[in-house]
Amino acid sequence: MNQTTPHPTEPAHAFAQRFSSTPLGARLARHLVVHQLERWGVPHGTVGSDTAALVVGELAANAVTHGRVPGRDFEVRLALRHRDPLGPGAAGRVLRIEVSDTRTECRPPSPGEAAAPSPLADAGRGLALVAALGARWRVRNRVPGPGKTVVAELDLR
Repeated sequence: MNQTTPHPTEPAHAFAQRFSSTPLGARLARHLVVHQLERWGVPHGTVGSDTAALVVGELAANAVTHGRVPGRDFEVRLALRHRDPLGPGAAGRVLRIEVSDTRTECRPPSPGEAAAPSPLADAGRGLALVAALGARWRVRNRVPGPGKTVVAELDLR
């Protein structure tokens, strides 16, 4: 492997930004992620870009709605890595999305624990969308704490 090709498990690109825990902060996070992906070669309007925007939008809205601590921001981190072409599955790219907030209580359910929302419910579909759109997702403690991080991975072609 030459010096310019990252190892398949190392990110080819990484990005991190904090946003105010407000609806405007959540909207800015979604727009900035789409712009960042464009810079990394994931064009605006493609399935990968649109899916990432939806996932970030849902997770950022959850961070603002359920994870808000007055005076503290939420953080969005992205890592784009190339999948090992010799490993399992097809060659491609994996986008890892992490959204962290500083509230320790109000932890979302883990994958498999989340109940399907009622068809008439006004809320509760965010994590169901993340589960449907992402290849994998989980909740972990924020490092360094306090708080939690929701991690979602998308398989990009």
